[in-house]
Amino acid sequence: MGDLQSLRIFINCMDRKSLPRILQICSGVYFQGSIYELSGSEVCLSTGDLVKIIGLELLSVFCEEIDTGSSFELPTEYTGQFRLVAEDLPYNTIEEIVGLCPVGVDACGSFIFTSREELTIDNFTVPEGKQLTLLSVEISEDGERLARCHVVGQNKTSAEILLPLSLKGEFYEYESDRGYTLQEIMSSTRLSCRRFRSTSMKNSGALLLFSPVYEISAIMHMRKNVVKFPSTLEVDVQDVTEESQDLVFVTPLSLTEVASQPKESFPTMAEILDGPEGNTFFNCSWFNELQRGSQLVLHRCGHTTLILASTPKGRKAKQYYLISERYGGRMRKRAREFGSVYELYLATCQSPGLKVSVTRHSEAVEEEGIPALSVGEQLEVLRMDLLDGLKDKSGAAQKVESLVCKRTMEVDDDDDDEDDDDSEEISLPLFMAGHFVEKLSDKKKYKLTDLMSSPLPLDIKVVTRDKDLEQDPLTGLTALKLEESFTETIVLASLSNKPDWCFELPVSWLQMSLCFTSDHLPWSSDEPPELHVETVTEVTEKFYYEYHKLISKIEEPPPRPPKRKPSASEAPKKAKAKPKRNVTKQLDNLSLNQTKGKRSPPPPPPDDETPDQPPPILPRKNTSTADSNSLPNMYVRSPKNERKSARRLSDSDHDYESIEDAIKNPHESMFY
Repeated sequence: MGDLQSLRIFINCMDRKSLPRILQICSGVYFQGSIYELSGSEVCLSTGDLVKIIGLELLSVFCEEIDTGSSFELPTEYTGQFRLVAEDLPYNTIEEIVGLCPVGVDACGSFIFTSREELTIDNFTVPEGKQLTLLSVEISEDGERLARCHVVGQNKTSAEILLPLSLKGEFYEYESDRGYTLQEIMSSTRLSCRRFRSTSMKNSGALLLFSPVYEISAIMHMRKNVVKFPSTLEVDVQDVTEESQDLVFVTPLSLTEVASQPKESFPTMAEILDGPEGNTFFNCSWFNELQRGSQLVLHRCGHTTLILASTPKGRKAKQYYLISERYGGRMRKRAREFGSVYELYLATCQSPGLKVSVTRHSEAVEEEGIPALSVGEQLEVLRMDLLDGLKDKSGAAQKVESLVCKRTMEVDDDDDDEDDDDSEEISLPLFMAGHFVEKLSDKKKYKLTDLMSSPLPLDIKVVTRDKDLEQDPLTGLTALKLEESFTETIVLASLSNKPDWCFELPVSWLQMSLCFTSDHLPWSSDEPPELHVETVTEVTEKFYYEYHKLISKIEEPPPRPPKRKPSASEAPKKAKAKPKRNVTKQLDNLSLNQTKGKRSPPPPPPDDETPDQPPPILPRKNTSTADSNSLPNMYVRSPKNERKSARRLSDSDHDYESIEDAIKNPHESMFY
């Protein structure tokens, strides 16, 4: 049984390689009735409780200034360096040095010391103040224990000497200028309990003492789930690992750890300790049963191939499924639809010799090399070529990627006497939009395993349900697209009340913990049930997009059409558009007050010699509101008796007619 010490000191001095360790809570200061709310779970530490520590994670480093007593925390990624401060107390013998300091060279160096007196060992003299590096401890032939030390002599010559552990003297630790990072200090048991100064403060820096703050992962003797609490809790503990070997602690297992168990461990009973709360990847019936405390039958673990499938866009929201390779339904291939020539190209890369039918008319665009297509034309993709397109500024023709297709028309029954060979080769640029549907003559019913060897994606329709399923969700779908296939590690499980209806738990997509129990299997040992595996699992849209994030599948966008070069007929239109903008500015400067007097003549047309210069803008007249004799607008009122009186007004009172004339005449003068 270990000595009584605080939890913090025990964790700081404990060797991680010795985990797991069993501790007994002896005494301490408790807050809130000895119940700690940590990470969303209650941790109750009472006197006499047994705790099994299974893991440590460094959270931060607690730093204390010895001179002032102030303290602060440093993050684990702190990049500053610290210099080790040598102890002032002398060592009286070499044995004392070996007993208090680790022997040997580790990642953080070795222990270096000096002697206040001159040492003479076997005709070898070590001057006082000479640095000695402790390397190892050896035993001579006569059984004497010796310390092997490294010493640097004159002219930088080095040698190794053996010092008896019984050698007496006055030895002091040598203080070097080497800097240590926070990670180096915390990873070394020799350095973690020493004093340091910051390298940036020289000798005037305060003495610092570091102590790590860990997050402890432990199992309580009376609890089944893993609890986590910091190492700074003020409780006293005692190590009882050796005396508690017969105690049985529940061992929580993740699905990954369950899948790594030997085959002899299955089938077995298990209890869910922490269900997959907050998981939004699955939308199936068995997922709702994975609650804390539920009993499961674990049949076996292994690997399976899954197909990610989705329904097409339509009135209903898209649905997504994971289909196991064991799916027993039958399906037919379904004609695919394509919305552009680029989609035809992608499909041709996977299945050469693609034949499609045009489902919508499209007009020809000669400037871009786009041919006309009519409904009913049949296209057979032959190859892809680089063809000459529009010319760039230098006059060179741009190369455009195009699909070369063989085009034929659908032959009607009345045209049987005509020549059947009515076909031609056409080139469709990849950026061309269109509407095509695949031509299929295959009416065969396939198994899923037969289609898995075909290039994906593939459009299918399930025509025969899987008889092993209670309800096959794929039979009622008008179409289904098989998109991706991947291999997944699964745990085959079932509920304890339905041990024969199994489902596959994908290890990578479920974060939950279980523990094996000693309960009996829900069937007799001689009569195991016939298993029915749920081979179709509905998943959510979030699963669909998270999967594509993991595989980092980035498709190249379709090519853009080349920039059209403006024709010669379009150039004069642009030149005439400039005066039109200036006329608009002039019209904006008109007001109601200007219509009472004589209208200004329209601006002259632009000079032919300077077609790019805009016409001058006429100055706006400065007329005040007080000088204006215009009547208010009478057309904001709607009664019938006022409409007739408004029509009888004189032409001079019709302000709105003057505005129309002012707008009409400049346009006529400019464009007509």
